[in-house]
Amino acid sequence: MISRWLKRGAVGLVVALVVIQVIPYGRVHRNPGVIAEPAWSSPEVRALAVRACFDCHSNQVKWPWYSHVAPASWLVQHDVDEGRAVLNFSQWNQPWPEAGESSETVAEGEMPPRPYLLLHPEARLSPTEKQQLIDGLAATLGTQKDDDEERATAGR
Repeated sequence: MISRWLKRGAVGLVVALVVIQVIPYGRVHRNPGVIAEPAWSSPEVRALAVRACFDCHSNQVKWPWYSHVAPASWLVQHDVDEGRAVLNFSQWNQPWPEAGESSETVAEGEMPPRPYLLLHPEARLSPTEKQQLIDGLAATLGTQKDDDEERATAGR
C-alpha cells in the first residue's frame, strides 16, 4: 500500500517537473546590449567585478545550464532581474542611486551572496582580491559617504 503511494507520488512529481518546463519565466534568457560601462579605475578592478558581480549586475550574464530548467530557471531569472534593477554595470547611461554602496556591500560580505558562491567558485575572491575590488569600486563608483556629501553640498 505504501509503495503504491510512493510510486504515485514519484510519478506525480515527475509529471509536475515536466509540466513546469513550459512556463516561460526564467527560460527566455536575454542579455540586452551593453550601452555604457563606468570608467573603471583599472582593468584589474573591472576583471574582479566581471568575476564577482557581472552575472547579476550586467547585461553580460553567463547563463549556466541549470538556468534553463524550471524551477531553478525561475530563481536565476529573479536574481538577475533583481540585481539589474539595483545596479547594472552595462547601462551606465542612467543614474544608479545605490552604486555608492557597492564597496560597502562587498566589504560587509553581503555581495556576492553565499548561495551564488556555492555554485560559482570562480566568483570567490581571495582576501587580497576582495580588498582590491572594494577599493576599486570605491574609486570607480564613489562611496555612499561621498554621495551624501555631494547632496549636502548641492543643497546649500
